[in-house]
Amino acid sequence: MTRELTDLPYAPTLARLSLALAIGLFVGIERERRRKEAGLRTFAFAALLGAAGGLLGEPYSLLALGLLGVLIVLLNIETIRTGEGAEITTSAALLVIGFAGILAGQGHTFTPTLLGVATAALLAWKEPLAGFSHTLSESELRSAVLLAILAFVVYPVLPTGTIDRWNLIDPRAAWVSVLLIAALGFVNYILLNLYGAKGIEFTGFLGGLVNSTVTVTELATRVREGDGQLADAAYRGIVLATAAMLVRNGIILGLLAPEALASASVPLALMLGGAVVAALWDRRRRASPHVQAEGAGPLSGGTPPSIPVMTSPFSLSSALRFGLIFLALQTAATLAERFLGEGGLYALSAVGGMVSSASTVASAANLATAGSLSAQVAGHSAIIASVASTLVDLPLVARFGRDRRLTRRVALLFGSIALLGAVGIVVELFAL
Repeated sequence: MTRELTDLPYAPTLARLSLALAIGLFVGIERERRRKEAGLRTFAFAALLGAAGGLLGEPYSLLALGLLGVLIVLLNIETIRTGEGAEITTSAALLVIGFAGILAGQGHTFTPTLLGVATAALLAWKEPLAGFSHTLSESELRSAVLLAILAFVVYPVLPTGTIDRWNLIDPRAAWVSVLLIAALGFVNYILLNLYGAKGIEFTGFLGGLVNSTVTVTELATRVREGDGQLADAAYRGIVLATAAMLVRNGIILGLLAPEALASASVPLALMLGGAVVAALWDRRRRASPHVQAEGAGPLSGGTPPSIPVMTSPFSLSSALRFGLIFLALQTAATLAERFLGEGGLYALSAVGGMVSSASTVASAANLATAGSLSAQVAGHSAIIASVASTLVDLPLVARFGRDRRLTRRVALLFGSIALLGAVGIVVELFAL
């Protein structure tokens, strides 16, 4: 239906037109900066045209889009005539901004704003996005497609709720957790392959987000191969890989069970704080004149060790393996809580953390969301799993690094983190 202009209240009309104008100007700045034929004013007019159509009703919205289509045709004819080629990207951006203007004219705020920001980002990040796409291998593209299929095709057809008489297995909840863990691992794997060579600290952190155990093992192996010359660099990488694992587990817990994250926030913050203090102390030690005079800094005059290219952490086999581990842990956690109480659940969390801390944390979070566990117990289980995941790396450092000094430093680090986690749990309990 159409409206008469006199029926439109002044303040809402002004607000809608102002929003549309702001969106058009915001995106147009980027096009103007690149000296495109359609720049600042063109995008502002396109957004205002859409807003006017949205204010007047559906027929005028369609008319606005039609007029915008004519403008796009004329724009491309002009650029082709001058030998600049068709402005496909700019044309697509104009259409999106036209739709954003219509939505703003209809009274929407979040959606048109998000469209404007996303459009500006896609236009501004042309080179990084192109470079990123060129670095992807065929296997990585297949992994991304598989992840999309499992997320948008398989997930909707899974049954809702538990499917067994004992209320142990919830396929949909399990699949959400599997997808979350796999997606985090896949994204950080891509980042690791893109930026891993820029430094041991960055590599250690990104590697820890993918798989802290693999990262710690590889760093320790490099120490042995370098006859201990890279021990300091490996230590920094291990510190940041451990911190990254804690960050990842906190993200998983917060996304699946925010209340459980609140219960785990104190011990998690103390553990992260311990890792940060260790990293800062190591940096201060390296900056001291005594250490520099001895040439102890492993990065001085050398190239930091880099993590070798890992195989993609996401494939059909890895997805199924994640799913089986998760279902086994969740079923075992439910049974342990039912028959052994909180003590049995905590023991299972410790064992599960040695196998896969991410799956163990996700399992506890899902049980808390389903009401099978209290948020406090789920949070404490996540902390125990994270501590177990940290401590299990110590034998790997000793075995593969074969450097007593590095092993002692890592043992002190991991012991301090575990102690801080225990102190945090005690503080959180007494604060209740």
